[in-house]
Amino acid sequence: MTIIPRESHTISRKDISENALKVLYRLNKAGYEAYLVGGGVRDLLLGQKPKDFDVTTNATPEQMRKLFRNCRLVGRRFRLAHVMFGPEVIEVATFRGHHQAEEPEEDRNSSQRAQSGMLLRDNIFGSIEDDAQRRDLTINSLYYSVADFSVRDYVGGISDLEQGIIRLIGDPETRYREDPVRMLRVARFAAKLNMSIAPETAEPIPRLASLLRDIPPARLFEESLKMLQAGYGYSTYLKLCEYQLFQPLFPTLARNFTENSDSHMERMLAQVLKNTDNRIHNDMRVNPAFLFAAMFWYPQLETAERIAQESGLTYFEAFAMAMNDTLDEACRALAIPKRITSLIRDIWLLQLRMSRRHGKRAWKLMEHPKFRAAYDLLALRAEVENNPELLRLSQWWG
Repeated sequence: MTIIPRESHTISRKDISENALKVLYRLNKAGYEAYLVGGGVRDLLLGQKPKDFDVTTNATPEQMRKLFRNCRLVGRRFRLAHVMFGPEVIEVATFRGHHQAEEPEEDRNSSQRAQSGMLLRDNIFGSIEDDAQRRDLTINSLYYSVADFSVRDYVGGISDLEQGIIRLIGDPETRYREDPVRMLRVARFAAKLNMSIAPETAEPIPRLASLLRDIPPARLFEESLKMLQAGYGYSTYLKLCEYQLFQPLFPTLARNFTENSDSHMERMLAQVLKNTDNRIHNDMRVNPAFLFAAMFWYPQLETAERIAQESGLTYFEAFAMAMNDTLDEACRALAIPKRITSLIRDIWLLQLRMSRRHGKRAWKLMEHPKFRAAYDLLALRAEVENNPELLRLSQWWG
């Protein structure tokens, strides 16, 4: 273990949420160990503003509940305490312990593992040393103490942070099997922090990528938003493709990839992700419905054209069937919520309606709540295809 004293690191209490400090001080005062941990410490050391502050302690969730009136316990897979301060929530986790290969009977209720090696439940408590080993990445396993203002490093995280290396703690294959989402986290942090992935951390990923199919689709949907709507979506997309992680998340899109990556769909993917990144960096709002409507537009369009040719249905009927087919397949991999799929349908249907410019109905379209998003997709299509007719159409509506 390395202890980095106050004078040798750049973390200052003035950059830490007052509420996180309150939690740390109260736990220390009650006789418990407590540390700021994870991404908050990493970002402070990198000179960035953390999005949130997580605390870890040797107090159990039940002891936490007695100590904080404004506390509620959440999570089944791993019990956490949420200490509520108005809109801000400080997440507090008890130090996690190691899993024994053959657990005593009383621990089997605390921990459960699937045949693939995936952890289904994980409530074994331990020491700070155990906790450091149980975290996923070395750079996320740094502990800041308000007792002496030092940073504790049990796994070489400071050195990896300085060298720009994403490294998994422990045996990579075992850790990926415990929780396949770790593969996505490795790709996401490499893209977000512009760091390289340690060779032993990278090697098993393409082999194990298919394990993502064992993860509940609702969790994969949440992970996809973290990856694609956080300001570094385009570089994350490239990393996902490089490590064969894109296919289990977006099978419809991966099936349509070409050798030169220059199909309309692939150009659309690159452009919409770059535009989304720019919007986030300019503090503008982003909408997952628009992002997914753009990403899945060309596979949906091809399906509509195929159905129209094969079935003898009207184009509008074929288009409606294609929307269902495309979204059904997308939702099997990522459980895209209904409120979002219904907006995607609106944006797609407006593409048909915007191709007609005459009469009162054209002006009525502009009052549609999703008109702006539909217009943005039309303009993107024109740009991606370099299609003079679509360019004229988008200029007319613009």
